[in-house]
Amino acid sequence: MNATSVRRKAILYQSIFFAAAALLVVASLALVLFIGAQGLKVFQVESPQEFFFGASWNQTTGEYGVLPLLYGSVMTTLLTLLISVPLAILVAIFMVEAAPPRIRRVMRSTVELFAALPSVIFGLLGLTIVVPLVREVFHAPLGKGILPAAIVLIFMVQPTIVTITEDAVRSSASALREAALAMGATRWQSLAGVILPASRQGILTAVILGLGRAVGETMAVQMVIGNITVRIPKNLTSGATTMPSAIVTQLPEAADPTHRSALIMVGFMLLIIAFVLIAGVRSISGRTNKPRSAAVARAVKEPAAAQPVVVQESGL
Repeated sequence: MNATSVRRKAILYQSIFFAAAALLVVASLALVLFIGAQGLKVFQVESPQEFFFGASWNQTTGEYGVLPLLYGSVMTTLLTLLISVPLAILVAIFMVEAAPPRIRRVMRSTVELFAALPSVIFGLLGLTIVVPLVREVFHAPLGKGILPAAIVLIFMVQPTIVTITEDAVRSSASALREAALAMGATRWQSLAGVILPASRQGILTAVILGLGRAVGETMAVQMVIGNITVRIPKNLTSGATTMPSAIVTQLPEAADPTHRSALIMVGFMLLIIAFVLIAGVRSISGRTNKPRSAAVARAVKEPAAAQPVVVQESGL
């Protein structure tokens, strides 16, 4: 095979890869432009102020204020992450650092099983177990709302956060742990001061992917949140809605062009939120990602000087 043939094949392969990447970019831009163009039609009837700051979404009266939908999405997501993130990180650390191999295999299989369950199964469990429990404990007439939706989402986002966090911690743990212990750090000092900071980017990625799952989840949330759009809920146990739930419940019956455009605009807002989150993660990870050697030196500087006896505990 001569050099000319090799060069032609290289150019061919490069052209194929470039065409595939360009097709993906063009498809993404076309999707954004199409959804944006269709959604912006709502402002021909509704003013931006009424749409973005209106406190009522009522297709009967022609009111399309997005605040009730946005409030439901934000509160459900925040409540989910507030509980899910610390729990998932602790579970991942336990699986890497403390769990025996047999328990680790069982836990990993359980996490994979939860990840494989369809959304409607979580919604059904939430409707038959969580909603009656919330109704009984909080004496809520409906039993549906942001709280049961967040409880269901906690179980749905756990597999994503746990799996990615475990991979991030495991990939950073071995060499860094040995280096930290050799310099005099205890096991928990190496974990808190070296391994977790070195795994920060992977953990942040896990949190963002869990956030995306929580924001975009539709079917399970729609079954337990109540789907009330005409007002902002007064508490976590009264009926509410989220942006994806409003789209899936109202778009098939949206005969009014303004109503349809308003729902498409809500979908465009979800798209923009996803892009903003991804850009924020890229920016944060770029600013905070420091060399691992600096993390090791900072974490073990004091233990190595103040507690030389711990070197014997590490097997040295």
